Amino acid sequence: MSKFDKIFGIPEEVAGDIPKVTILGFDKMLIENYKCILEYQDFFIRIKMVTGLINVNGFNLLMNEMTKDDLIITGQIESVDFEKNELN
Repeated sequence: MSKFDKIFGIPEEVAGDIPKVTILGFDKMLIENYKCILEYQDFFIRIKMVTGLINVNGFNLLMNEMTKDDLIITGQIESVDFEKNELN
């Protein structure tokens, strides 16, 4: 994060590619600044980020909205696991 970003209060996830994960209840999840989708099934989604991996487990999981930077997952989310890169 640069001095400019700090002065103007620009969030880290906007200024760089720091991932941001927002979970809404047990049925919706927004992931910002993801790199790629490694595995996608209706019960398991594995996503690569610059800082590591996110594993989403559940039932009837769908990737409803997707841009090159943001991803919305819906369905019955049972658990979310984070695997941090060894370098971070």
